[in-house]
Amino acid sequence: MKVQIRALTYRKSQQDLGSVLRRLNLIMRGWADYFQHAVAKRVFEDLARFTWSRLITMLMVRHHWRWKDVCRWLVAPDGSWRPISAGGIELLNVASTPVTRYRRRGSRIPNPWIPYHARTADPVESPLR
Repeated sequence: MKVQIRALTYRKSQQDLGSVLRRLNLIMRGWADYFQHAVAKRVFEDLARFTWSRLITMLMVRHHWRWKDVCRWLVAPDGSWRPISAGGIELLNVASTPVTRYRRRGSRIPNPWIPYHARTADPVESPLR
């Protein structure tokens, strides 16, 4: 996954930010939907942090920004961080993907074999004997 993110967020890339965000969202949405049933919450958080830092680095190199310029662009007046967006397309926060585990079924799993205690006490005789 990180290889694909690195390929899309090359520092000197000249791609439009909207198209980069659209492609990143498609890749990360598919990946998150596939792994949402695994123990992947921490991996999702790491992936979101990695993607955000790669995008910020790409934009800083492209626009010759300093950290002060990034804060001016992304920090709201109340001090909270706004998501990276361009042209109405917002970067997907993979860390907000709910991780739902499969429920434990225990002994309710269907078993094709007849249990030992359910067998009849009288063995069935073969008709050939």
